Amino acid sequence: MFFKLARKNVTRSMRDYAIYFITLLFGVCVFYVFNSLENQWVMELLAEQNSDYVRAILQLTDVVSVFVSVVLAGLILYANTFLLRRRKRELGTYLLLGMGQKTIAVLLFAETMFIGLLALVFGLGLGFFLAQFLSAFTASLFQMTVDEFHFVFSWRGVGKTVLYFSVIFLAVMICNCVLVARQKLIRLLQAQRQNEQIRLRSVAASAVMFVLGVALLAVAYGLLLKRGLLTIDRIFWLMLALGTAGTLLFFRSLSGFLLRICQSRKGLYYQNLNMFVLRQFNAKINTNYLSMTVVCLLLLLAIGITACSVGVNSTVEGNVERTAPLDMTLRLDDDYFVFAREDLPDALEEAGFDPENWLGDFAVVCRYAVKLDEPIPLAEDGRELNDAYIMSLSDFNSLTALRGEKPLVLAPNTCGMAEGTEPESYGKPEREAWQDGALFSIGGHVYAPDPKAYHTGALYTSEIDLSDVIILPDEAMETVQKDAVWLRQYYLAGDYAEGVDQEHAEELLWNVWDETLFDQVEERGSDPDGSSAFGLSLSTKQFIYLDTMGTKILVLFIGLYLGTIFLITSAAVLALQMLSQAADNVGRYRILRKLGVEEKMRDHSIDIQVFLYFFLPLLLAVVHSIVGIKAANDVIAEIGKLDAVASSTVTALIILVVYGAYFLATCWGSRRMVRER
Repeated sequence: MFFKLARKNVTRSMRDYAIYFITLLFGVCVFYVFNSLENQWVMELLAEQNSDYVRAILQLTDVVSVFVSVVLAGLILYANTFLLRRRKRELGTYLLLGMGQKTIAVLLFAETMFIGLLALVFGLGLGFFLAQFLSAFTASLFQMTVDEFHFVFSWRGVGKTVLYFSVIFLAVMICNCVLVARQKLIRLLQAQRQNEQIRLRSVAASAVMFVLGVALLAVAYGLLLKRGLLTIDRIFWLMLALGTAGTLLFFRSLSGFLLRICQSRKGLYYQNLNMFVLRQFNAKINTNYLSMTVVCLLLLLAIGITACSVGVNSTVEGNVERTAPLDMTLRLDDDYFVFAREDLPDALEEAGFDPENWLGDFAVVCRYAVKLDEPIPLAEDGRELNDAYIMSLSDFNSLTALRGEKPLVLAPNTCGMAEGTEPESYGKPEREAWQDGALFSIGGHVYAPDPKAYHTGALYTSEIDLSDVIILPDEAMETVQKDAVWLRQYYLAGDYAEGVDQEHAEELLWNVWDETLFDQVEERGSDPDGSSAFGLSLSTKQFIYLDTMGTKILVLFIGLYLGTIFLITSAAVLALQMLSQAADNVGRYRILRKLGVEEKMRDHSIDIQVFLYFFLPLLLAVVHSIVGIKAANDVIAEIGKLDAVASSTVTALIILVVYGAYFLATCWGSRRMVRER
């Protein structure tokens, strides 16, 4: 009988507050998905290629999971306390019928355990399937092929999820026992809510609070945009305090500001059920402005973290495509000018990697670092350009031909520009001089910039940023004196041949590089006295991709993890409060029905209240996030080109799905609650 009562209570509570159970289910699901990464097959494959990043992802996931568990614990404790207040009259009835407080505590214990077990079972089941999807998604990001797909159930993820949520539910049980022990029968029986008193403040006082709140937010916005996001000092914390205070004052002012403004517009105020809707909404603002402030800040975190993680993700991926246009590039720095152009492919062949067999198309080019005949003034501050990198037109065209680009043509006595990948902070003096129309004096000849001969994008694959290169006619290279050249660099760049096993070719190339290539190059590059000086480096698209994508996955996973949790938390808090308000308003809607108000109009009034309660915090959070994301984008832009439209679109879709689902579920639940009672 006792457990039958507990089961019926859980069933009834889940029917009225299904969002509470759904939130628990989603919490368990998301927690399991990210804590099962270590045992997923995709992470095992990635660990074979880059164990450092996989280890960093798993370690950071563990740390973030502790923080997430604290957030979820706060949400669950809040929701449980919130729902328990709704059941005070029911608990008082149990006491009146002779049930002791200890027995009621045990009843609540059984109910919590029952709903916790249900959430764990269904949440782990849903998480199991989503984890497989996450593995497939991760594999697609790394462009990995899997011979045989198989499902993986992570017992470690299950253990962590059960442990963390057991502690949370134990805290809920203790909280329930304490709350029941402190209650008196008379207080429980009289717990039926009365009409909330609406304290109407003067419009002037509310307007002052509103203006002050907006002013504080404007100051906080200005400090953030001026100082940036990475300057952490006392002013940074002051900025956060001003933003929080401004948000609080904004919602505080609405409790006396919104209703009075609507009352001044008689046509709007007395239309349909607007008077009833506005007074009910104003009453909730009057008592819940603190929770709306917290929800707004949580939404800001959810939007900001999600948008920034997606922004970093797209920026990093764009950098890979920009800095690694070819499968491999081998660079030889010739300090003593003892190498010939053919030495590089010959040494590579003798070391065990024949370019003719393993590479479909490749080119061997030379880049020179030269001293200009005459310095080029760059600005009024006295800066000058004294040196530049140059390359022949034929070498440049042989590189661009590997990617199917049309050959470049230079007009007589002109030079072109191949834009490098160095960030703007490097200054880029060659590009600055070229774009200003400066004349380049090299090898006794003067060359004017040809505006049509400008190339963007990397010429070859490189792990480091590439400098800008001046493109000169082939005949100009013959006039460059040897004493003006202080560095000569050979590049062997190309793509793997079609039909070859690219993974095997990549492995062979790196093995040759580690074992024999240095010896071959040193043997060919020795001076007659036996000394040699050279630098040798290898860059491959696959290595750069794996190295860079590790950062991408790290940021993306953690961003989506935290963003989803914050979004679920904020939406769940609003949903529970609105369902509670629907329960409070049952008597009022019963009176409206007796007065002849149609059901469609009553449902419409519920939808309007839910809409205002959900989207006012979201609206202010969006305004906050626009400023915050602008500051974050300035930081992200330092590492590459940012696609702000893509990050905003993905974030908007996530909010639409998660937040919109909670909004629709709350509207449906509130309607059903009012109709049935």
